[in-house]
Amino acid sequence: MAIFDVPLARLRERGSIKWRRFDADVLPLFVAEMDADLAAPIAERLQRAIALGDTGYPEVPEYQAAMADFAGWMWGWDLDPAHAKLATDVMTGMREAVVAASEPGDAIVLNPPIYPPFRAISAGRRTVEVPLVDDRLDLARLEVAFAVERPSVYLLCSPHNPNGTIHTLEELTAVADLAARYGVTVIADEIHAPLAGAAHTPYLTVPGAANAYLVTSASKSWNLAALKAGLVIGAPADLARLSPTMSDGASYFGVLAHTAALREGRDWLAGAREEIAANKVFLAEEIARKLPQLSYTPSEGTYLAWLDCTPLGLADPGAHFHEVGRVRFNLGREFAPETTQFVRINTATSQAILGEAVDRMVRSLGA
Repeated sequence: MAIFDVPLARLRERGSIKWRRFDADVLPLFVAEMDADLAAPIAERLQRAIALGDTGYPEVPEYQAAMADFAGWMWGWDLDPAHAKLATDVMTGMREAVVAASEPGDAIVLNPPIYPPFRAISAGRRTVEVPLVDDRLDLARLEVAFAVERPSVYLLCSPHNPNGTIHTLEELTAVADLAARYGVTVIADEIHAPLAGAAHTPYLTVPGAANAYLVTSASKSWNLAALKAGLVIGAPADLARLSPTMSDGASYFGVLAHTAALREGRDWLAGAREEIAANKVFLAEEIARKLPQLSYTPSEGTYLAWLDCTPLGLADPGAHFHEVGRVRFNLGREFAPETTQFVRINTATSQAILGEAVDRMVRSLGA
């Protein structure tokens, strides 16, 4: 069976956000949860721990070692495991990095449309927005923001969420140059990087990258949100600035699951990447055939599709599809006030569900 061919009836037995936030007649394709069973090596590792009653606190830095091994295998990155520190999850790690690298009232730069928690972790700081242009970093405006606003921190989403852009080595090298020139700490969220594969460039491998934190986990790529464990990677001197309590919320089961994913879940990841790529093509074809007013070009990174619904003439497309079509996507306005006409669609599901989602969109327009 394909990874994402989990029957809808069984998915509806789940109790997580995706399947419980909205009414049972709503088809959910919003939050970043995969419609997949747990990869066998991860399930087996957790079952072994349960059988042993091994349910205590994490101690051995096996997750750090597994990430270093994976980084070498995937990206040729010679990562020292000692340069990675355990965190509860990626957003907690980013928040702690923001606290370490800035003071209340400092400016923090981000690139809308952006994953909404980026604004939340900037609480107490002044956000400076440098919007993407045609889904890519606007390096000229980024330099102006660095020069004029003198930010302490730049929050980089790589690959970018919601549009799935994979930043090029040239773009990231320019970012590193600007950060060094203006004394800005780069905090890079790379949670979607394993799904991007070799096309992704880890920020800390970029020439000139320094004074930076890379925050990541296996959570998105192997669907492990329930099993909390993230990593903050950086130079030892930078890691020493982080709160000593940052690691306390990481779950031992999270450490076990993420370690198994990185070491033994690589075949599963390859299969998931292939299916997601096929699903994006399928979604593009369904939209072209059934909603020819719209156009969707599959992105390289993430399993999220960013769809511009402006030609439909709806005040708020995401709200319309939810209320009338009974299909829920992320609303564009969650990512930026200027992107109300967009919806973010989770493609880590079956093609049957994706096809039904498009059908519901179509039916809602004739309602």
